[in-house]
Amino acid sequence: MPFSPDRADSPDTTDVAWSPELALHDFGPGHPMSPLRLDLTLRLARELGLIDPDDVRLVDAGIASDALLSTVHDPAYVAAVHAAGRGVEDESRGLGTEDDPIFPGMDDSAARIVAGTVAVALSVWRGQTRHGVSIAGGMHHAMPGAASGFCVYNDAAVAIQALLDDGAERVAYVDLDAHHGDGVEAAFWDDSRVLTVSVHQSGATLFPGTGHATDTGGHGAPGGAVNVALPPRTSGSQWLRAVDAVVPEALRAFRPEVIVSQHGCDAHGHDALSDLDVAVDAQRQAAAWVHDLAHELSDGRWVALGGGGYAIVEVVPVAWCHVLAIAQHRPVPPTTPVPAAWRTHVEDVLGHSAPEVMCDREGEVGFSPWAQGYDPEQEVDRAIRATRQATFPLLGLDVSLDV
Repeated sequence: MPFSPDRADSPDTTDVAWSPELALHDFGPGHPMSPLRLDLTLRLARELGLIDPDDVRLVDAGIASDALLSTVHDPAYVAAVHAAGRGVEDESRGLGTEDDPIFPGMDDSAARIVAGTVAVALSVWRGQTRHGVSIAGGMHHAMPGAASGFCVYNDAAVAIQALLDDGAERVAYVDLDAHHGDGVEAAFWDDSRVLTVSVHQSGATLFPGTGHATDTGGHGAPGGAVNVALPPRTSGSQWLRAVDAVVPEALRAFRPEVIVSQHGCDAHGHDALSDLDVAVDAQRQAAAWVHDLAHELSDGRWVALGGGGYAIVEVVPVAWCHVLAIAQHRPVPPTTPVPAAWRTHVEDVLGHSAPEVMCDREGEVGFSPWAQGYDPEQEVDRAIRATRQATFPLLGLDVSLDV
């Protein structure tokens, strides 16, 4: 019999995967994936009162075992990562490239990310906590046999596999990063127990070059992959229209027992590694939607991950603190002033001006729901329609009105 958690006994807590050692995952000076973004997020979270409450548990899960890593990754690749941690490059496996340079101890630090994500995911599934957050996680590009796109191990995929191995029968993965969640999709391409939904800039114009509307899952899982490939310069209101037009209906059709979501915030207009223009305000709204869907569909089982995000002062800490706050059921109003102590730290240590409020503009982003009608003149609408036409019939959904 598959394990069936009893949510009636679930404590009213939120588990947050964190230990200072996670900041040791450092590709070196000048690399976009700076661990400083994690430090600044935790500092801001403490100033906002999101770390110290009695109902928040910081989880230090240590280092993932090779056996756990090998549930998704090839054992030979795990061995190559260990060698990379000792200074041995293997560019055939993506280790020692510009995206994924090697550094001492990278094997342990990458495995520590995985351990944290798996720990909070299983805690959620087993009814030991309300929601789980792993801001260092979301390394969605790593493949079973290779590092890719700043990602060494795919913590999201390993966590989803751990949920399946623990008895979950339907897991939904929602990826809101600017880049396609290719590694997670690849891991479960033929697995009908997993639905992957990715809203991203089109692979025609951005790494990793995948995630087209017509990529809908393998023979064993038709409709198991849902991809919304958006054009460059998509705005926050257009992005929310796309999320709203696809994610809720797809998840309601799939009926997941648990939702894992990736909240890479590199879709922001200040981020140098994408061409989208999605404000923090819109990203906050989307996180709230995913949270609400977890309560509607999955008895509240929600695991939220970090991911991309390279505007490490203006965007990342603010966006991820909103995710932490939503997971704790104490959302931070978007017009809340950023605590003065955090702003002073940023200005003193980095010589960088810091955001003054927890939003970009007015704190709310209006958008036009898909139900108001399809506009073929709008490139974003054509992208949405392509996804719905390709995938929704495979999920048993009617798209006859999308004309």
